[in-house]
Amino acid sequence: MNAQDLKNSILQLAVQGKLVEQRAEEGTARELLEQIKLEKDQLIKDKKIKKSKPLPEITEEEIPFEIPESWEWVRVGEIGSLTRGSGIKRTEVIEDGYPCIRYGELYTTYRTKFEKTVSFVNKELFDKCHKIRTGDVAMTLTGENKTDIAMAVTYEGKDTIAMGGDMTCWSHHMMNPLYLVYFINSPYAISCKRNLATGDIIIHISNDKLATILMPVPPLEEQHRIVAKIEEILPYIDQYDKAYTKLETFNKKFPEDMKKSILQMAMQGKLVEQRPEEGTADELYEQIVAEKAQLIKDGKIKKEKSLPEIAEDEIPFEIPSSWKWVRFKDITKEISDGIHGTPEYDDNGEYYFINGNNLVQGKIIYKSDTRRVNKAEYEKYKKNLDNNTILMSINGTIGNVAYYNDEPIILGKSACYIVVHDSVYKEFVRFFLTSGYFLGYATNSATQTTIKNVSLKSMRNVPIPLPPFEEQKRIVAKIEELLPYCDQLIK
Repeated sequence: MNAQDLKNSILQLAVQGKLVEQRAEEGTARELLEQIKLEKDQLIKDKKIKKSKPLPEITEEEIPFEIPESWEWVRVGEIGSLTRGSGIKRTEVIEDGYPCIRYGELYTTYRTKFEKTVSFVNKELFDKCHKIRTGDVAMTLTGENKTDIAMAVTYEGKDTIAMGGDMTCWSHHMMNPLYLVYFINSPYAISCKRNLATGDIIIHISNDKLATILMPVPPLEEQHRIVAKIEEILPYIDQYDKAYTKLETFNKKFPEDMKKSILQMAMQGKLVEQRPEEGTADELYEQIVAEKAQLIKDGKIKKEKSLPEIAEDEIPFEIPSSWKWVRFKDITKEISDGIHGTPEYDDNGEYYFINGNNLVQGKIIYKSDTRRVNKAEYEKYKKNLDNNTILMSINGTIGNVAYYNDEPIILGKSACYIVVHDSVYKEFVRFFLTSGYFLGYATNSATQTTIKNVSLKSMRNVPIPLPPFEEQKRIVAKIEELLPYCDQLIK
């Protein structure tokens, strides 16, 4: 249960008479209502308020829940006076003058002095407007949803304030104003407002409809105690809200943090045990060097400049003695990107022009706006991709990866392709590319322009921890075993 649900529960208990006990010495709501009626009749006689339209009798079928015997059901319009505000245009607001409050400046804070949200108008307009005075309840009549309408606050300031349109003032009510505010903001009253409101985009409720809502009325002294109990509880709910929000943030962040931890442990050789019978990365590396030399000799790959030995200060963490730090280029046949220009598009073409945003969770995704090219363009720009190729976004969003599986594609410059050497497990390389270590390296080495870009040079140079081949496979198996549990935490 979040803080708002808890707050709603408290308010609902309050309006049902279940938050505090009833006390016989405090009299009954019927006695209070008789006083209110006499006061209202006198105000009408003195022409201080207008006589309201007759309201229908309350039927047994309308009563939504039981209330204590000392309470009474009435319609909102029977208590005090509901008066709609006057229209105050934005152009009529001035920097200094007579105080006013406009729709949009009222927030659900339960009580307010309008010290921070008050605007100003000239005296002529001020005199024309209906006023809010100390102890009145201000409500909105319009909102963007059916919870916003008739939000209520009690005014506790000393100055008389002019009230703008799309608001109403509940005055001369002889009730505890905060009880009225808590009632209007209770789940029961919100449900009533939803049923009575009209409109689709902008929702509106009239004074006449507000007046028909059934309200449970306790004796006045019990109202005071209900308000005191709510105000005693609300600070604890605020504390609960902070703790709940912190926990929710942690719960949302935890699965992703767990994934990062799993991948980091994998890259550090801490996810599975090392087995002597699987050999060493030194032996694997010698095999890779020999095979690459043969591929160069056979003209299948180009000879590239040798990269410098990995310096001590480049090594970010310790790895097992059977592993080896190597440059990323050393375990690949090729690292390159797509075309830097624009191909000639063909809406009827059979080949797709792919960029980094088409690489999603290990797969190449064709989107509605993915452009096509014909076979001639494909032959012109195709790359030497094979089933040991991994694609990665290196421009804008960095680090999206996908396997290449013979899809009919050509690549744009934001997609880098990595042809992994046959003696290296490509699934291990994919997890390396999604690890926090690599992504941190890529982000830090990216050019700091408007759109971040990882250079091919930095891709080739990045140090990668290389385990023996069989251990690579066991690491991947363990990662694939553990990651689904992280996904379950999200659900």
